[in-house]
Amino acid sequence: MTGGGVLRGMTASLRVRNFRLFTLGQLASVTGTWMMFTAQDWLVLRLTGDSAAALSAVTAAQFAPVLLLTLLGGRLADRYDKRRLLLAANLAAALLAGLLAAVALAGGLRLWHIIGCAAALGVVNAVEIPARMSFVSEMVGGELLPNASALSAAYFNTARVLGPAAAGGLISVWGSPAVLVLNTASYLGTVAALALMRPHELHRGTARAARGGVVAGLRYVAARRDLLLPLALVALLALAGFNFQVTLPLLARTVFDTGAGTFGLLTAAMAAGSLLAALVTTMRRGRPGQRLVLASAVAFGVTEICSGLAPTFPVALLSLALTGFAMMVFSQAANHRVQLGTEAAYRGRVMALYTVIYQGTTPIGALLTGWLAGAAGARSGLWVAGAVCLAGALAACAVAAPRGRRAGIRSVPSGAARPAEDEPASASHG
Repeated sequence: MTGGGVLRGMTASLRVRNFRLFTLGQLASVTGTWMMFTAQDWLVLRLTGDSAAALSAVTAAQFAPVLLLTLLGGRLADRYDKRRLLLAANLAAALLAGLLAAVALAGGLRLWHIIGCAAALGVVNAVEIPARMSFVSEMVGGELLPNASALSAAYFNTARVLGPAAAGGLISVWGSPAVLVLNTASYLGTVAALALMRPHELHRGTARAARGGVVAGLRYVAARRDLLLPLALVALLALAGFNFQVTLPLLARTVFDTGAGTFGLLTAAMAAGSLLAALVTTMRRGRPGQRLVLASAVAFGVTEICSGLAPTFPVALLSLALTGFAMMVFSQAANHRVQLGTEAAYRGRVMALYTVIYQGTTPIGALLTGWLAGAAGARSGLWVAGAVCLAGALAACAVAAPRGRRAGIRSVPSGAARPAEDEPASASHG
């Protein structure tokens, strides 16, 4: 394949006008969000004297509503117009971000303001995330879904590179309130993109949401063993290993004694590795196998341990880039395995469950990581988490191996259809 052919393959879903608009709007919005996270974390540490407990409390407040409400958000995504839900959610987020920016500009910002805004944004995210994840298939159709999902991860991680790096410089020059103002304006990018879409070009099909609400979605997943293993691994890695909002600011302030500008480089390095992994996965055209999910989980545990033990700042940057790469390969493999193995009528609820597991465990993980980092130092929040993830991934490999032999997976040629035990024939891959 020529270079031009590779590029066309990597960007296939961008030829769909609605998805192209959505991607541009999301790039602006998510960049603003990561700028806000950097400014928010810096403000919390400054207001509380580098308190790990305060930082973990803000993170917990932000993700607790995701844990409690996202399953209901998934039911809304299966039942109502996803585009309209996303418009309402982004307008609400812009309003909340604007209120926080106004308080900061007035000079009256307190920790409870940040916690309250984080919790309110979490409620909005409980509706927005499952609607956005399941809306991707409506924009591009089933065939282009893996490519579109990988490109979504690419713009997300581009924003993770640009946002913290830009925020670090802006905080040094103009202060954190200016970053909060820019975040408020960034939501308008997604609002404009959604408003300019052509609804008649969406792939909505004729399938209706299956009855039974949240309980029916849980029963559907419980009956699908090929979905349970990736979801279980996502739960473990998200709970123990994905708490970088807590560990990286503490690593910057208490281990490497860096300023605001340099702090952003830690997040940017990790995001750069994630971006590279996302670009690699844009060539995927089918449902990934179980082995990729397991191998990438093992790699993540190893690289996170290395990040926690990094002796110098440059070594930490390299280790975090590798950690970001492994994390994105795992996240994309697990996401695609779940989403491409789920029937359209259940996709909103299943992806809501995925979101609850992926992000809803963050409040618990953040509090545990904050406690551990406060008791044993910032490094422990990384290397201990990596060890737990590695142990869990190896245990999953041991559990999966006998099943793979019983199902005859070793005798199936590469690229051939998997046996019914691994991937039921009734599953819709569109």
